Amino acid sequence: MKKFLGASVLALALATASAQAQQVSVKIGVLTDMSSLYADLSGPGSLWAAKAAAEDFGAEKKGIKVEFVSGDHQNKPDIGSGIARQWFDTEKVDAIVDVPNSGVALAINQVTRDKNKVFIGSGPATADLTGAQCTPNTVHWTYDTWALANGTGKAVVKTGGNTWFFLTADYAFGHALERDTSAVVEANGGKVVGKVRAPLNTPDFSSFLLQAQASKAKIIGLANAGGDTVNTIKQASEFGIVAGGQNLAGLLLFITDVHALGLQTAQGLIFTEAWYWDLNDQSRAFAKRFSAANGGKYPTMVQAGVYAGTLHYLKAIEATKSGADGKAVVAKMKELPTEDPLFGKGTIRADGRHIHDMYLFEVKKPAESKGPWDYYKTRATIPAAEAFRPIADGKCPLVSG
Repeated sequence: MKKFLGASVLALALATASAQAQQVSVKIGVLTDMSSLYADLSGPGSLWAAKAAAEDFGAEKKGIKVEFVSGDHQNKPDIGSGIARQWFDTEKVDAIVDVPNSGVALAINQVTRDKNKVFIGSGPATADLTGAQCTPNTVHWTYDTWALANGTGKAVVKTGGNTWFFLTADYAFGHALERDTSAVVEANGGKVVGKVRAPLNTPDFSSFLLQAQASKAKIIGLANAGGDTVNTIKQASEFGIVAGGQNLAGLLLFITDVHALGLQTAQGLIFTEAWYWDLNDQSRAFAKRFSAANGGKYPTMVQAGVYAGTLHYLKAIEATKSGADGKAVVAKMKELPTEDPLFGKGTIRADGRHIHDMYLFEVKKPAESKGPWDYYKTRATIPAAEAFRPIADGKCPLVSG
């Protein structure tokens, strides 16, 4: 009997040791804007989305222990990169997700490569992340400046908006969006007649709007985002710019911006996005869960991208059995086809660009809205094959030829 008990205890101990040896632990850092102009479109909602992805993946049942930490980069590259280094060096973080603010994202991009970890960008816009600045450790998930420029810029020029004046956020994101949209405008026969650059998170756009008004351009292109976009559109309304015959093109608009503006002010705006909560039953179900957990707010495309990117990262972790080698994990992410409830089926290219459909939306008139957060109507679906910059044009050093 003693021999039998001893064998049983030994077998149990070996089984426990084997299970512990097989368990994979990963730590994900949600680095975002928790307190400033991008907090509504990312912020706490992005943290919720990442955690929801781990829950829906069933990580625990699959032997994967997932921990989360979050940080506020305050829209400053030095603060963001400092947090990233601390996370990678002392807190054993394996991957960073989100990072709205292109300047911060470009800094994180390099730190992640240096430390051989993983960066899945949902919040940043600059297409340079899959262009000249691409690395084998970064995946750019949701949208970028090339996709925004080609979606909105092309549509506006083709409907007669052939003279443009840019009001641009004066940092990496704004510069990239202005550059990419200018190229599209000119390629389609339009002309850029002027531009002005405004500091990030400025409360007063009056002097910039007066310059835009004086330009007589048919289109004032807003190469800004979040709170800056909301304030620009509100102040443009006060100046009577649209009433005077000029039109605004919101080159990066989020549903939280439309909500802040109200349909009366935002109606008729045309813009490009990667995702909308009312696209299908699965996106509506996600939005319902998100809203219940986030004070009634509805999710943006950035928060949807955090969910989808985190989900695919965990699939790669399941396949590789380790988060230690970031380059190997990203290689596996590129190898595996992507599929999730929000973006459907897709792929990740060699340059790190996630490929999926994009959409051209128009903000509804107040009378067209059937309820809270029912703000968009679809003008066009931009197929995945056309939505993003051709890989050969990006000058990514990972792409041969």
